[in-house]
Amino acid sequence: MRIKSQKDFFSGLMFMGVGVAFAWGATTYNVGNGARMGPGYFPLYLGVLMTVLGAIITFQSLVVETLGGDKIGKWAFKPLFFIILANLVFGVLLAGLPSMGIPAMGMIIAIYALVFIASMAEEGWKFKTTLILATVLAIGSYLAFVVALKLQFPVWPAFITG
Repeated sequence: MRIKSQKDFFSGLMFMGVGVAFAWGATTYNVGNGARMGPGYFPLYLGVLMTVLGAIITFQSLVVETLGGDKIGKWAFKPLFFIILANLVFGVLLAGLPSMGIPAMGMIIAIYALVFIASMAEEGWKFKTTLILATVLAIGSYLAFVVALKLQFPVWPAFITG
């Protein structure tokens, strides 16, 4: 059988893989039943739903003819690298890495680093617009998480706040 839409075929396989992983991981927890749901109930049924959705998408990619065949393009390694790096740096700056002696730098610095590193994935990014975006995101995050939700995590580095 010929694949008629490569994008749908591989996205269906991805959905099935993630769904099976969720369902398999949920079996280590107590699932319970509909009246008394355990901690594994939602991940199990989410995994089953994702697997069924992936199977439907994969089946359609083999049956339904699409105009042009939707070929898979080249991997965009530069954006992939910067987006993954931004998330890793954000986690390290927010919580620190005590095993390596890296202290927590706080939410504000972590958000600025996240936005600037992730913005480098874009072609022709501009410093001024990235600075404005980072500032708005930092203020909004502070208001939402620290002021409104009263979450307890470092906002600034310890050497500033003491």
